Amino acid sequence: MATSGSESPRSDEGGSFEEMFVAFAKFGDSKNAGDAITLSNSDKWFKQAKVIDGKKITTTDTGIYFKQVAKAKKTLNLNEYNQFLEKIARNKKMDVDEIKVKLSSCGAPGTSVKVSPTSSGTVVSRLTDHTKFTGSHKSRFDESGKGKGKEGRQDLVDGSGYVHGYKHAGTYDTSH
Repeated sequence: MATSGSESPRSDEGGSFEEMFVAFAKFGDSKNAGDAITLSNSDKWFKQAKVIDGKKITTTDTGIYFKQVAKAKKTLNLNEYNQFLEKIARNKKMDVDEIKVKLSSCGAPGTSVKVSPTSSGTVVSRLTDHTKFTGSHKSRFDESGKGKGKEGRQDLVDGSGYVHGYKHAGTYDTSH
């Protein structure tokens, strides 16, 4: 199904193509009104939507075609961006509507990486298990795993006259 310039593909996850254009145009620049997008934001959008795959379309390709449409400007408005997408689709033998569907269904900027709490649970539990600590870190916790506070962080003065760590204190024969 072909869409005209006034229609936009919609998806279940994201908004319309125009809404996503505004979101990615504003991304990282609070002063941007969302009416023009930079090449770097366009590349972020392409990567998040998995349009840039490193084989068929690369960031080099997007840079070349972006500059062909933009000429001396640093940004493209929505109409110019549509021309940019058509140019990429034509040169890479892809369907422009397919690219627009991917771009409109990728979600809001910066939301492509989802870390579930269970995926890092084993690592975090292993790193925070006080029974596996060695050296001076071991002495910072009691048997229950509760921290000792300042006592666990400082070497307290013994006052016995022996150097720290001497194991045979009191065994010197005084008959000499």
